[in-house]
Amino acid sequence: MRIFFSVGEPSGDLHGANLIRQLRQHAHLTAEGLGGPKMQAAGCQLLRDMSDLAVMGLFPVLAKLPQFRRLLSQVRAALDAERPDAVVLIDYPGFNWHVARLAKERGIPVFYYGLPQLWAWASWRVKKVERYVDHALCKLPFEETWFNDRGCRATYVGHPYFDELREQQLDESFLAAMRLRSGRVVTLLPGSRLQEVRYNLPLLLKAGAQVRRECPGVRLAIASYNEQQAAMARELVAAGPAPAEVFVSRTPELIAAAECCLACSGSVSLELLYHAKPAVIVYRVGWLTYQVVRRLINVRYITLVNLLASEQPFVDGSDRHAAESPLYPEFPTWQDCSQDVARHAIGWLSDEAQRQRLISRLVKLREEVAARGASATAAEYIVRELGEPMNQFRQRAA
Repeated sequence: MRIFFSVGEPSGDLHGANLIRQLRQHAHLTAEGLGGPKMQAAGCQLLRDMSDLAVMGLFPVLAKLPQFRRLLSQVRAALDAERPDAVVLIDYPGFNWHVARLAKERGIPVFYYGLPQLWAWASWRVKKVERYVDHALCKLPFEETWFNDRGCRATYVGHPYFDELREQQLDESFLAAMRLRSGRVVTLLPGSRLQEVRYNLPLLLKAGAQVRRECPGVRLAIASYNEQQAAMARELVAAGPAPAEVFVSRTPELIAAAECCLACSGSVSLELLYHAKPAVIVYRVGWLTYQVVRRLINVRYITLVNLLASEQPFVDGSDRHAAESPLYPEFPTWQDCSQDVARHAIGWLSDEAQRQRLISRLVKLREEVAARGASATAAEYIVRELGEPMNQFRQRAA
């Protein structure tokens, strides 16, 4: 079985790697395409490492448009030369719609594992799923009904991020060293993209500085995705309002060690839920982007955890759910909301009973939604749909 993968973001690289490993338990697999280092380590033959193309927003995408055009030509040539049995897309909708179209023109089945959140804003884009995607594999329980109601063939498989979180092994020596030092830790999580760090970390640092003023002894720790982002973080700390330590590839440990977190919106909210960690969520964008998106958005919250906890995640024109108290206070904004962000963290640090009440709510939701097995379920679905005889493969492998 030969599958072409198209993956363009760090989280997608992780999920793609896990999916490849699960597929290999059911079939003889040749994996090739676009991805990152984790997929390559799992045995995917990369047409290109996409790590430097994880961009979002109009102007950053326009700046790299010539690269995307050349890459699309390479994908077209690879599909013609290799004729894979299927194309698997993960996230990365701007580019992946073009890959899906190329596959459909060639009669190659398209599986979209972890679809873009079309239900959140500009929902007319679902027509692309209906037109180009044969199998929509959904990460969130409410997505299956939403896509099926709009003419797509959708199946809920679970969120692959929870699979990864269950396999995590925390560095206990690092955690022990953190606990030996005095002071409570507040962790700043500025995102996995350089652009997100640039927009959000100054705001998080400003909020963190206010938290330190109100709660003496608090230590700020910054979780950086890679060395490039860590270098930017250190520059911002050096020029900023408060001292903070910068760590690379320590996100799980820094979440576990924290009393609470200040985070950029993204899949990290699921990690925060898994650790039942109180957090404030921000997502700062440019003024123009904010003005456009806020007119298109269809959901009550931008944070996945808040959507999972909501009785009615979609805006329906009524206000009967306006009194909901989201688990994670969230601030999608183009302005400086650092005082509001700090206020919530100060409340948790000043009132342990309040913090524990939130933790109890998080634990309850985690028990409901953090099921294991998304990667295995998706792999079995793909193999079954492609007609690979799983039982025969298992007998040969044995």
